[in-house]
Amino acid sequence: MKKNILYIHGFNSSPLSLKAEQTRKYLARNFPEVGFFCPQLATTPMQAIAQLEQILEQETVPATEKNSSNTVSTQWCLIGSSLGGYFARYLAKKYNCLAVLVNPAITPYELLHDYMGEQVNPYTKEVFQVTQGHIAQLKSLEQNAPTSTGSEKNNYLVMVQTGDEVLNYRQAVQQYQHCRLIVQEGGDHSFINFEQCLPNISKFFNLPSITLATPNLPLTGNTLSLP
Repeated sequence: MKKNILYIHGFNSSPLSLKAEQTRKYLARNFPEVGFFCPQLATTPMQAIAQLEQILEQETVPATEKNSSNTVSTQWCLIGSSLGGYFARYLAKKYNCLAVLVNPAITPYELLHDYMGEQVNPYTKEVFQVTQGHIAQLKSLEQNAPTSTGSEKNNYLVMVQTGDEVLNYRQAVQQYQHCRLIVQEGGDHSFINFEQCLPNISKFFNLPSITLATPNLPLTGNTLSLP
């Protein structure tokens, strides 16, 4: 089965962001047979979702074609950071994918009020406007939290750091309380030492076994007592 990983960057970010580049290089070094996709997302939520859906659908090889010995199926795995985690949640549910959510946004339609007006992407230098339309589109993508009784909870590995200065990590812990959680004390919104988590992300995605060059972190994480 062909495996592809779709990395979804956060708000006003880029495929050139540190975590995206670390993931790309790690996969190229350890899993060269795994496809890696990380597009520069459009600035409006629905256009970004359309981009991502197009990749998921166009790069998937059907497993049901008859009379074709070369046909293989494709399994998609998602990594979403911040707003990308919000998008990944929507796509994982729609396409039944495994997803790793890194310091994910839970209610970005509330946070975006602070960014209304002109924005400049620090990587691409693109100038764009954040409007009420962005907020409405984000709200329309909202999904219910995975439940304790459904199998969907097994599709998520959620990684947060308590020192996140942009998002309240407790929201993610509450939203994904029935999923696999890694809660690390300290850190920040960029998720410090993300590269050290890539071996366990690979395990969660059931990529072929390798000799790990970086230390393992338990998939269950360090669950903190939340006040």
